[in-house]
Amino acid sequence: MLNWDIESGVLKEGFTVVCGCDEAGRGPLAGPVFAAAVVLPYGIDIEGLNDSKRLPAKQRDRLYDEIKEKAVDYAVAHAEVYEIEAINILNASMLAMRRAIEQLKTTPDIALIDGNIARDFPVEARPIIKGDGKSPSIAAASILAKVERDRFCLEMDAFYPGYGFARNKGYPTKEHKAALLKYGPTPVHRASFLKKTLGEAFNEQDIWQSW
Repeated sequence: MLNWDIESGVLKEGFTVVCGCDEAGRGPLAGPVFAAAVVLPYGIDIEGLNDSKRLPAKQRDRLYDEIKEKAVDYAVAHAEVYEIEAINILNASMLAMRRAIEQLKTTPDIALIDGNIARDFPVEARPIIKGDGKSPSIAAASILAKVERDRFCLEMDAFYPGYGFARNKGYPTKEHKAALLKYGPTPVHRASFLKKTLGEAFNEQDIWQSW
């Protein structure tokens, strides 16, 4: 349940600037992983605020604008496909979240990180399992990251038509996998993910030769 209990708890510990942080795009076959960091005014009421995965696209877009308008500070960052391939998706997600926090103009003294891992952050960091459904700060970050990544997928769709990026957002739908086997991958595809998803249908040498 989304409420201010977590933020209230850390404020009572003596922290003064609380940042929520979340990522979007750990599971897709293509595109960067995005992350956002958000500092909200404590106790602010943003109607409909929730975990981005539980919201329809139109509501996310509305909340995206309202969060940016009402936040004390916010930042969105990403880790590129080559970074995901080099350091794996978990470490790339951590990297994107650290970048988002480092881009804030208002330096937080604690960051609430969605998930069960918080590694090598520039400030005190606390992992919150399923935090995007518990903490307003993390929920706000989840919406900014999701909307920014979805908009990037629209750009990918324009550059690489035929893969359905505007619809599937890079996730391994039947349409997406069929397009990969027909056309081969693009430079925005994650090679290690393709091997796991396509299995024997993926031949690294043949499938990449057109790129």
